[in-house]
Order: sequence, then structure tokens, then C-alpha cells
Amino acid sequence: MTNDYTIPTTISPQAQEALKEFSLEGDTIPAPDDLDSWKKLWQEKEESKKEDNAKVVDHYKPVIEERKLDGVPVLDIKPKNWQDNGKVLVYTHGGGYVLFSAASTLISSVPVADTTKLRVVSVNYTVAPFAKWDEVTDQVIQVIKELITEGYNLNNIAIYGDSAGGGLAAGTVLKMRDYGLGMPATVVLWSPWSDITETGDTYATLKNHDPIILKSYSLTNIANAYADPADQKNPYVSPVYGDYSKGFPPTLIQVGTKEIFLSNSVRHYQALDQANILVKLDPYEGMWHVFQEINWELPESELARQKMAVFLAEHLNYKYY
Repeated sequence: MTNDYTIPTTISPQAQEALKEFSLEGDTIPAPDDLDSWKKLWQEKEESKKEDNAKVVDHYKPVIEERKLDGVPVLDIKPKNWQDNGKVLVYTHGGGYVLFSAASTLISSVPVADTTKLRVVSVNYTVAPFAKWDEVTDQVIQVIKELITEGYNLNNIAIYGDSAGGGLAAGTVLKMRDYGLGMPATVVLWSPWSDITETGDTYATLKNHDPIILKSYSLTNIANAYADPADQKNPYVSPVYGDYSKGFPPTLIQVGTKEIFLSNSVRHYQALDQANILVKLDPYEGMWHVFQEINWELPESELARQKMAVFLAEHLNYKYY
């Protein structure tokens, strides 16, 4: 396999060093209906993330509680010295809908909680192929509805997601809107997988340059595990196809210039912007897929989270500093 991991001089020295460490070896992706292989791969990935997640928890020292909200398991994460400001941030983790959990993505949720000073509720939704898109989006909605039962109103709830979790966050908000449930106050998307049909220029132009989503990966198998091909352009699955003229919350999209999902972010931004939705596209030179979490100590990662905190504070109406 030939991949060109050009090390740009325009990124921080720390990022240049991080880029040298990525492996060229990808995972073998199971067939969509191979439940045993998916379970085995999920368990392997959970184990591989334990050390990184322990490190981030030790560094930030949050208070983490396992809970169930309307039967859906979550991790309730409060940053060190948290003060209740009546706001909450719901997190939908990435992993192609097939991998990871709330526990194995603390490298995302914990630094975000610390930077934003928000309570973060990380949804431990059922991964595919053990659940399909309709059930998964409903699980996220159940969590949000239970937060409302606890006393939050939608003006005080935000949602963010990374990669597949970004697609899930946006798709869930569209579904809430269309079902007459209202919408959260604001949305943040990191490198969203906004179109699981592999449509877009950078799937081709950056296929040998993306150090995270390797050329060897079968994104088709992953997509088919989450949604049948006939459903893959449903806006709740691939929210780039959503009708945003019906409304959507203010949205921040962050993406790196070294990832094949760059076109997803650009197309999603244009869909929102053309519908006159308040949206900000925040690209990062030389960064890779979900750089904010994978290398959470980088200057670029810290900058992105700070900009996220400013955006959330503006639209949730609180002070984070």
C-alpha cells in the first residue's frame, strides 16, 4: 500500500512529530453481517484505547458517572471543579458507527468538558451492525428527552460529535426537527461523516494522504453495517442531504486538510449556508481526521477546542472562562 504522509512545515513541530508515528497498517473490516467478527474487532479496539483514556482522565481529573437515561447507557462527565450553569453538552462518539464506546472515547469528551466547562453526557449507543441507524438515532433522542425531563430545556442543550458521531449528531437533530421535538441550541461537528455513500472529491484526491482512514479500509462494509444501501442517502443517515431550509441550529464544523472527509465538511457547510443557517467552517492546515481527540495535547487540538468553547458559550449563553 502506498500512502503519502507528507509532513507539512506549516503545522506545529509537535504535529509534525505526531504525523511520523502513524502506522500504514489498517484493520481487516468484516462483512456487514458478520456479527462475531464485528464483536471481536470492537473488543480489540476497546482494549487498545484503555491506556490513552486512562492518561487523559489522570491529566484532567474529571468526575465520571455511569448512568442510564431512559434506558440508554451514558457516561456523565463533569470537569474538575465543575459549577452547574444549567447547560449540558451531549456527545455522540465516532468509530464508523461500528466501533468504540463512551468509555473508549474519553480522549474526546474529557478534554472538551474541561475546556468548555460543561457537563458532557456521552451517549453509549448500540454500535452497528447490532443496531441500525433508526434505532441509534432514537437512542440519542431518548437521552435528550430524558435531559429535558431532568429540567433542561433545549435552549440549554448542545450536541457535538466526531466522525460518524458527527453524522449521527446532525442526523439526530434533523430527525428531532422533523418529528416536531424541537432542536438543541447549537451543534458542533468534528470531521463529520456526513455522507456515508463515499461521494465527494477528496475521497479520490486524498485517498493516499489520509493517515487515519486508510485506503485499505472498506468504508462500504462499514456503511452497510449501519444502513442498508437504499437508506444511505436518508438525511438522518447522511445529513449532507438534509433540507436545511426548514431550520437548523447554529453549527460549527471543524476539519483537517489531510482527510478524505474534507469534502463531507465542505458540502455540509454549503448545504447549511445556502439555507441561510448560521454555520462556521473551521479548517485546520495539515491536520488529520479528528485530530482534536487522537492527539489531544497538540497546539492545534487545543486551539480547536478553545474555538469550540467560544462557539458553544455564544450560543448557549454562558461564560466558559
